[in-house]
Amino acid sequence: MIPTNPATPAALTQLSPDERLFRDTVRQFAAAEIAPLVRSMDESQQMDPKLLRQLFSLGLMGIEIPEQFGGAAGTFFEAILAVEEISAVDPAVGVLVDVQNTLCINALIRWANEEQKQRYLPRFAVDTIGAYALSEARSGSDAFALETRATPQGDSYVLNGQKLWITNAKEAGLFIVFATIDRAAGYKGITAFLVEKDTPGFTLGKKEDKLGIRASSTCELIFRDCVLPSSQVLGEPGKGYKIAIETLNEGRIGIGAQMLGLAQGAWQHAIRWARERKQFGKPIGDFQAMQFQLAEMATDIEAARLLVYNAARLKDARQPYLKEAAMAKYFASQVAERVASLAVEVFGGSGFVKDFPVEKFYRDAKIGKIYEGTSFMQLATIAKLIL
Repeated sequence: MIPTNPATPAALTQLSPDERLFRDTVRQFAAAEIAPLVRSMDESQQMDPKLLRQLFSLGLMGIEIPEQFGGAAGTFFEAILAVEEISAVDPAVGVLVDVQNTLCINALIRWANEEQKQRYLPRFAVDTIGAYALSEARSGSDAFALETRATPQGDSYVLNGQKLWITNAKEAGLFIVFATIDRAAGYKGITAFLVEKDTPGFTLGKKEDKLGIRASSTCELIFRDCVLPSSQVLGEPGKGYKIAIETLNEGRIGIGAQMLGLAQGAWQHAIRWARERKQFGKPIGDFQAMQFQLAEMATDIEAARLLVYNAARLKDARQPYLKEAAMAKYFASQVAERVASLAVEVFGGSGFVKDFPVEKFYRDAKIGKIYEGTSFMQLATIAKLIL
Protein backbone atom coordinates (compact mmCIF):
# COMPACT_ATOMS: atom_id res chain seq x y z
CA MET A 1 0.00 0.00 0.00
CA ILE A 2 1.24 3.52 -0.77
CA PRO A 3 2.26 5.31 2.45
CA THR A 4 -0.16 7.99 3.63
CA ASN A 5 2.65 10.49 4.15
CA PRO A 6 5.22 10.26 1.34
CA ALA A 7 8.68 11.48 2.31
CA THR A 8 9.46 15.10 1.57
CA PRO A 9 11.56 15.28 -1.63
CA ALA A 10 15.23 15.59 -0.71
CA ALA A 11 15.74 18.83 -2.67
CA LEU A 12 13.23 20.65 -0.49
CA THR A 13 15.32 19.96 2.61
CA GLN A 14 17.97 22.26 1.14
CA LEU A 15 15.77 25.33 1.63
CA SER A 16 16.68 27.89 4.25
CA PRO A 17 14.05 28.64 6.93
CA ASP A 18 13.08 31.85 5.11
CA GLU A 19 12.79 30.03 1.79
CA ARG A 20 10.70 27.30 3.37
CA LEU A 21 8.37 29.88 4.91
CA PHE A 22 8.07 31.66 1.57
CA ARG A 23 7.35 28.39 -0.25
CA ASP A 24 4.72 27.36 2.29
CA THR A 25 3.02 30.76 2.10
CA VAL A 26 2.77 30.55 -1.69
CA ARG A 27 1.57 26.94 -1.48
CA GLN A 28 -1.21 27.86 0.96
CA PHE A 29 -2.24 30.81 -1.18
CA ALA A 30 -2.38 28.69 -4.32
CA ALA A 31 -4.51 26.04 -2.62
CA ALA A 32 -6.91 28.54 -1.04
CA GLU A 33 -7.23 31.22 -3.71
CA ILE A 34 -6.17 29.79 -7.09
CA ALA A 35 -7.49 26.23 -6.92
CA PRO A 36 -11.19 27.22 -6.78
CA LEU A 37 -10.75 29.33 -9.93
CA VAL A 38 -8.80 26.91 -12.13
CA ARG A 39 -11.66 25.40 -14.09
CA SER A 40 -13.63 28.63 -14.57
CA MET A 41 -10.54 30.51 -15.77
CA ASP A 42 -9.63 27.68 -18.14
CA GLU A 43 -13.12 27.65 -19.63
CA SER A 44 -13.44 31.44 -19.89
CA GLN A 45 -9.84 31.75 -21.12
CA GLN A 46 -9.05 34.67 -18.86
CA MET A 47 -7.53 35.48 -15.50
CA ASP A 48 -9.78 36.44 -12.65
CA PRO A 49 -9.16 40.18 -11.94
CA LYS A 50 -9.43 39.60 -8.19
CA LEU A 51 -6.70 36.97 -8.39
CA LEU A 52 -4.40 39.38 -10.21
CA ARG A 53 -4.84 41.91 -7.41
CA GLN A 54 -4.08 39.21 -4.84
CA LEU A 55 -0.86 38.25 -6.63
CA PHE A 56 0.32 41.86 -6.40
CA SER A 57 -0.83 42.21 -2.80
CA LEU A 58 1.15 39.13 -1.78
CA GLY A 59 4.26 40.51 -3.48
CA LEU A 60 4.47 37.72 -6.04
CA MET A 61 4.58 40.07 -9.03
CA GLY A 62 7.69 41.90 -7.87
CA ILE A 63 9.80 39.34 -6.05
CA GLU A 64 13.24 40.61 -7.06
CA ILE A 65 12.38 44.30 -7.22
CA PRO A 66 14.49 46.20 -4.66
CA GLU A 67 12.74 47.66 -1.63
CA GLN A 68 13.50 51.21 -2.78
CA PHE A 69 11.13 50.61 -5.69
CA GLY A 70 8.43 48.96 -3.58
CA GLY A 71 9.38 45.34 -4.25
CA ALA A 72 10.02 42.34 -2.03
CA ALA A 73 13.81 42.40 -2.58
CA GLY A 74 13.80 38.62 -2.88
CA THR A 75 16.03 36.28 -4.82
CA PHE A 76 15.72 34.64 -8.21
CA PHE A 77 15.46 31.31 -6.40
CA GLU A 78 12.41 32.57 -4.53
CA ALA A 79 10.82 33.56 -7.83
CA ILE A 80 11.44 30.00 -9.04
CA LEU A 81 9.84 28.59 -5.89
CA ALA A 82 6.77 30.78 -6.46
CA VAL A 83 6.41 29.64 -10.07
CA GLU A 84 6.76 25.99 -9.03
CA GLU A 85 4.19 26.14 -6.26
CA ILE A 86 1.62 28.09 -8.28
CA SER A 87 2.07 25.82 -11.29
CA ALA A 88 1.32 22.77 -9.15
CA VAL A 89 -2.20 24.22 -8.95
CA ASP A 90 -2.51 26.10 -12.26
CA PRO A 91 0.37 26.37 -14.77
CA ALA A 92 -1.49 29.21 -16.53
CA VAL A 93 -1.10 31.41 -13.46
CA GLY A 94 2.43 30.07 -13.05
CA VAL A 95 3.53 31.41 -16.41
CA LEU A 96 1.96 34.81 -15.68
CA VAL A 97 4.12 35.10 -12.57
CA ASP A 98 7.10 33.63 -14.40
CA VAL A 99 7.14 36.10 -17.30
CA GLN A 100 6.67 39.00 -14.91
CA ASN A 101 9.58 38.04 -12.68
CA THR A 102 12.16 36.12 -14.72
CA LEU A 103 11.86 38.05 -17.98
CA CYS A 104 10.40 41.54 -17.55
CA ILE A 105 11.60 42.53 -14.10
CA ASN A 106 15.01 40.94 -14.58
CA ALA A 107 15.44 42.84 -17.86
CA LEU A 108 14.63 46.17 -16.22
CA ILE A 109 16.79 45.58 -13.17
CA ARG A 110 19.78 44.72 -15.35
CA TRP A 111 19.34 47.01 -18.36
CA ALA A 112 17.10 49.97 -17.51
CA ASN A 113 18.61 53.36 -16.73
CA GLU A 114 17.81 55.03 -13.43
CA GLU A 115 14.95 57.08 -14.85
CA GLN A 116 13.33 53.99 -16.36
CA LYS A 117 13.72 52.07 -13.11
CA GLN A 118 12.12 54.90 -11.15
CA ARG A 119 9.24 55.01 -13.60
CA TYR A 120 8.46 51.35 -14.13
CA LEU A 121 9.72 49.16 -11.28
CA PRO A 122 7.31 50.66 -8.69
CA ARG A 123 4.45 50.01 -11.12
CA PHE A 124 5.57 46.42 -11.65
CA ALA A 125 5.55 45.95 -7.88
CA VAL A 126 2.05 47.35 -7.39
CA ASP A 127 -0.29 46.90 -10.33
CA THR A 128 1.40 46.65 -13.76
CA ILE A 129 1.90 43.36 -15.61
CA GLY A 130 4.72 43.00 -18.12
CA ALA A 131 4.97 41.18 -21.43
CA TYR A 132 8.02 40.17 -23.46
CA ALA A 133 7.60 40.62 -27.22
CA LEU A 134 10.26 38.86 -29.26
CA SER A 135 8.53 36.22 -31.43
CA GLU A 136 7.18 36.86 -34.91
CA ALA A 137 5.70 34.76 -37.71
CA ARG A 138 9.16 34.15 -39.19
CA SER A 139 11.10 34.54 -35.98
CA GLY A 140 10.65 31.63 -33.58
CA SER A 141 13.65 29.43 -32.87
CA ASP A 142 15.53 31.78 -35.20
CA ALA A 143 14.87 34.52 -32.71
CA PHE A 144 16.75 37.25 -34.53
CA ALA A 145 15.07 36.96 -37.92
CA LEU A 146 13.01 39.97 -36.92
CA GLU A 147 10.94 41.93 -39.41
CA THR A 148 9.50 44.49 -36.99
CA ARG A 149 11.33 47.70 -37.74
CA ALA A 150 12.16 50.74 -35.65
CA THR A 151 13.06 53.59 -37.98
CA PRO A 152 15.06 56.44 -36.41
CA GLN A 153 13.29 59.78 -36.81
CA GLY A 154 14.99 62.66 -35.06
CA ASP A 155 14.98 61.91 -31.33
CA SER A 156 12.40 59.17 -31.79
CA TYR A 157 11.80 55.79 -33.41
CA VAL A 158 8.83 54.72 -35.50
CA LEU A 159 7.82 51.08 -35.00
CA ASN A 160 6.07 49.06 -37.70
CA GLY A 161 5.42 45.34 -37.66
CA GLN A 162 3.72 42.49 -35.80
CA LYS A 163 4.55 40.23 -32.90
CA LEU A 164 2.94 36.83 -32.31
CA TRP A 165 2.35 34.51 -29.34
CA ILE A 166 2.99 37.17 -26.70
CA THR A 167 2.25 35.87 -23.20
CA ASN A 168 0.42 38.20 -20.77
CA ALA A 169 -0.49 40.51 -23.67
CA LYS A 170 -4.10 41.12 -22.68
CA GLU A 171 -3.29 42.01 -19.08
CA ALA A 172 0.02 43.79 -19.66
CA GLY A 173 0.56 47.49 -19.13
CA LEU A 174 4.18 47.49 -20.34
CA PHE A 175 5.77 45.54 -23.17
CA ILE A 176 9.45 44.90 -23.85
CA VAL A 177 9.47 44.92 -27.65
CA PHE A 178 12.37 43.86 -29.84
CA ALA A 179 12.77 45.45 -33.27
CA THR A 180 15.59 46.08 -35.73
CA ILE A 181 16.87 49.57 -36.38
CA ASP A 182 19.25 48.38 -39.12
CA ARG A 183 18.55 45.18 -41.03
CA ALA A 184 21.96 45.32 -42.72
CA ALA A 185 23.59 45.04 -39.29
CA GLY A 186 21.91 41.69 -38.61
CA TYR A 187 21.55 40.84 -34.94
CA LYS A 188 23.58 43.95 -34.06
CA GLY A 189 20.70 46.09 -35.26
CA ILE A 190 18.21 44.63 -32.81
CA THR A 191 17.04 47.05 -30.14
CA ALA A 192 14.71 46.66 -27.15
CA PHE A 193 11.98 49.22 -26.48
CA LEU A 194 9.67 49.86 -23.55
CA VAL A 195 6.17 50.29 -24.95
CA GLU A 196 3.20 51.22 -22.80
CA LYS A 197 -0.16 49.71 -23.72
CA ASP A 198 -1.83 53.03 -24.55
CA THR A 199 0.93 54.24 -26.91
CA PRO A 200 -0.65 55.56 -30.15
CA GLY A 201 -0.02 53.22 -33.07
CA PHE A 202 0.12 50.13 -30.86
CA THR A 203 -2.85 47.75 -30.69
CA LEU A 204 -3.56 44.19 -29.59
CA GLY A 205 -4.50 41.82 -32.38
CA LYS A 206 -5.89 38.31 -32.28
CA LYS A 207 -6.05 36.47 -28.96
CA GLU A 208 -5.05 32.84 -29.53
CA ASP A 209 -7.43 29.98 -28.72
CA LYS A 210 -4.95 27.51 -27.22
CA LEU A 211 -4.73 23.83 -26.33
CA GLY A 212 -3.49 24.48 -22.81
CA ILE A 213 -2.70 27.23 -20.26
CA ARG A 214 -5.87 28.80 -21.63
CA ALA A 215 -6.30 31.37 -18.85
CA SER A 216 -2.93 32.82 -19.83
CA SER A 217 -3.50 35.34 -22.61
CA THR A 218 -1.46 34.93 -25.80
CA CYS A 219 -1.99 37.68 -28.36
CA GLU A 220 -0.71 39.31 -31.51
CA LEU A 221 0.77 42.81 -31.21
CA ILE A 222 0.42 45.29 -34.07
CA PHE A 223 2.58 48.38 -34.58
CA ARG A 224 1.58 50.92 -37.21
CA ASP A 225 3.61 54.10 -37.18
CA CYS A 226 4.03 53.77 -33.43
CA VAL A 227 6.25 56.66 -32.35
CA LEU A 228 8.51 56.16 -29.35
CA PRO A 229 10.92 58.71 -27.90
CA SER A 230 14.51 57.51 -27.64
CA SER A 231 14.08 57.55 -23.86
CA GLN A 232 12.05 54.34 -24.31
CA VAL A 233 15.05 52.38 -25.57
CA LEU A 234 16.00 49.71 -23.04
CA GLY A 235 19.77 49.45 -22.76
CA GLU A 236 21.47 50.81 -25.86
CA PRO A 237 20.49 50.85 -29.54
CA GLY A 238 21.76 47.68 -31.19
CA LYS A 239 22.12 45.81 -27.89
CA GLY A 240 18.71 44.18 -27.91
CA TYR A 241 20.14 40.80 -28.89
CA LYS A 242 22.22 40.74 -25.71
CA ILE A 243 19.19 41.61 -23.57
CA ALA A 244 17.14 38.89 -25.29
CA ILE A 245 19.76 36.20 -24.88
CA GLU A 246 20.46 36.89 -21.24
CA THR A 247 16.84 37.23 -20.15
CA LEU A 248 15.77 34.12 -22.05
CA ASN A 249 18.50 32.13 -20.33
CA GLU A 250 16.97 33.14 -17.01
CA GLY A 251 13.44 32.62 -18.29
CA ARG A 252 14.20 29.02 -19.22
CA ILE A 253 14.79 28.23 -15.57
CA GLY A 254 11.38 29.74 -14.92
CA ILE A 255 9.75 27.49 -17.51
CA GLY A 256 11.59 24.57 -15.95
CA ALA A 257 9.98 25.54 -12.62
CA GLN A 258 6.57 25.79 -14.26
CA MET A 259 6.90 22.31 -15.74
CA LEU A 260 8.27 20.96 -12.46
CA GLY A 261 5.27 22.32 -10.58
CA LEU A 262 2.90 20.93 -13.21
CA ALA A 263 4.42 17.46 -12.85
CA GLN A 264 4.24 17.67 -9.06
CA GLY A 265 0.59 18.71 -9.17
CA ALA A 266 -0.38 15.93 -11.59
CA TRP A 267 1.52 13.34 -9.51
CA GLN A 268 -0.15 14.44 -6.27
CA HIS A 269 -3.59 13.97 -7.84
CA ALA A 270 -2.52 10.54 -9.13
CA ILE A 271 -1.35 9.52 -5.65
CA ARG A 272 -4.67 10.51 -4.09
CA TRP A 273 -6.60 8.65 -6.76
CA ALA A 274 -4.46 5.53 -6.30
CA ARG A 275 -5.39 5.51 -2.62
CA GLU A 276 -9.09 6.13 -3.14
CA ARG A 277 -9.99 4.24 -6.31
CA LYS A 278 -10.80 0.58 -5.66
CA GLN A 279 -10.81 -2.29 -8.10
CA PHE A 280 -11.04 -6.01 -7.32
CA GLY A 281 -11.83 -5.10 -3.73
CA LYS A 282 -8.78 -2.98 -2.91
CA PRO A 283 -7.16 0.40 -3.76
CA ILE A 284 -5.41 0.39 -7.11
CA GLY A 285 -2.31 1.61 -5.28
CA ASP A 286 -2.00 -1.86 -3.77
CA PHE A 287 -1.09 -3.29 -7.16
CA GLN A 288 2.63 -3.44 -7.82
CA ALA A 289 2.29 -2.28 -11.43
CA MET A 290 0.65 0.95 -10.22
CA GLN A 291 3.21 1.39 -7.46
CA PHE A 292 6.09 1.11 -9.90
CA GLN A 293 4.50 3.65 -12.23
CA LEU A 294 4.02 6.17 -9.43
CA ALA A 295 7.57 5.52 -8.18
CA GLU A 296 9.03 6.27 -11.62
CA MET A 297 7.01 9.48 -11.79
CA ALA A 298 8.28 10.55 -8.36
CA THR A 299 11.88 9.82 -9.36
CA ASP A 300 11.59 11.86 -12.55
CA ILE A 301 10.08 14.78 -10.63
CA GLU A 302 12.86 14.75 -8.06
CA ALA A 303 15.52 14.70 -10.78
CA ALA A 304 13.83 17.65 -12.50
CA ARG A 305 13.64 19.53 -9.21
CA LEU A 306 17.36 19.11 -8.61
CA LEU A 307 18.16 20.41 -12.10
CA VAL A 308 15.86 23.43 -11.76
CA TYR A 309 17.02 24.32 -8.26
CA ASN A 310 20.67 23.93 -9.21
CA ALA A 311 20.31 26.28 -12.19
CA ALA A 312 18.51 28.86 -10.06
CA ARG A 313 21.15 28.67 -7.31
CA LEU A 314 23.91 29.15 -9.86
CA LYS A 315 22.16 32.21 -11.26
CA ASP A 316 21.82 33.77 -7.81
CA ALA A 317 25.48 32.98 -7.09
CA ARG A 318 26.46 34.72 -10.35
CA GLN A 319 28.06 31.55 -11.61
CA PRO A 320 27.79 30.28 -15.20
CA TYR A 321 24.43 28.58 -15.65
CA LEU A 322 23.65 28.52 -19.39
CA LYS A 323 24.09 24.77 -19.78
CA GLU A 324 22.30 24.04 -16.53
CA ALA A 325 19.37 26.28 -17.52
CA ALA A 326 19.01 24.47 -20.84
CA MET A 327 19.18 21.09 -19.12
CA ALA A 328 16.60 22.13 -16.52
CA LYS A 329 14.16 23.45 -19.12
CA TYR A 330 14.63 20.47 -21.43
CA PHE A 331 14.33 17.77 -18.79
CA ALA A 332 11.53 19.36 -16.77
CA SER A 333 9.38 19.77 -19.88
CA GLN A 334 9.97 16.11 -20.80
CA VAL A 335 9.04 15.04 -17.29
CA ALA A 336 5.92 17.22 -17.19
CA GLU A 337 4.49 15.73 -20.37
CA ARG A 338 5.33 12.16 -19.31
CA VAL A 339 4.01 12.51 -15.75
CA ALA A 340 0.82 14.28 -16.83
CA SER A 341 0.17 11.57 -19.40
CA LEU A 342 0.69 8.80 -16.85
CA ALA A 343 -1.53 10.64 -14.37
CA VAL A 344 -4.37 10.52 -16.89
CA GLU A 345 -3.82 6.78 -17.19
CA VAL A 346 -3.87 6.35 -13.41
CA PHE A 347 -7.31 7.98 -13.41
CA GLY A 348 -8.43 5.78 -16.30
CA GLY A 349 -11.61 7.00 -17.99
CA SER A 350 -12.05 9.66 -15.31
CA GLY A 351 -8.75 11.20 -16.35
CA PHE A 352 -10.10 11.87 -19.82
CA VAL A 353 -12.87 14.22 -18.69
CA LYS A 354 -12.77 17.78 -17.40
CA ASP A 355 -14.37 16.89 -14.07
CA PHE A 356 -10.94 15.77 -12.85
CA PRO A 357 -7.81 17.99 -12.86
CA VAL A 358 -5.30 15.74 -14.63
CA GLU A 359 -6.93 16.35 -18.03
CA LYS A 360 -5.94 20.01 -17.79
CA PHE A 361 -2.42 19.25 -16.61
CA TYR A 362 -2.00 17.04 -19.67
CA ARG A 363 -3.09 19.84 -22.01
CA ASP A 364 -0.96 22.41 -20.19
CA ALA A 365 2.19 20.27 -20.36
CA LYS A 366 2.65 20.38 -24.14
CA ILE A 367 3.72 24.02 -24.31
CA GLY A 368 6.74 23.32 -22.10
CA LYS A 369 8.61 21.74 -25.00
CA ILE A 370 7.89 24.72 -27.25
CA TYR A 371 8.08 28.19 -25.71
CA GLU A 372 11.18 30.04 -24.54
CA GLY A 373 13.28 27.70 -26.66
CA THR A 374 12.11 24.36 -28.04
CA SER A 375 13.51 21.08 -26.76
CA PHE A 376 15.63 20.85 -29.92
CA MET A 377 17.14 24.27 -29.21
CA GLN A 378 17.93 23.26 -25.63
CA LEU A 379 19.68 20.12 -26.85
CA ALA A 380 21.62 22.19 -29.37
CA THR A 381 22.75 24.54 -26.60
CA ILE A 382 23.75 21.67 -24.31
CA ALA A 383 25.66 19.92 -27.10
CA LYS A 384 27.51 23.10 -28.03
CA LEU A 385 28.61 23.71 -24.45
CA ILE A 386 29.71 20.16 -23.68
CA LEU A 387 31.66 19.86 -26.92
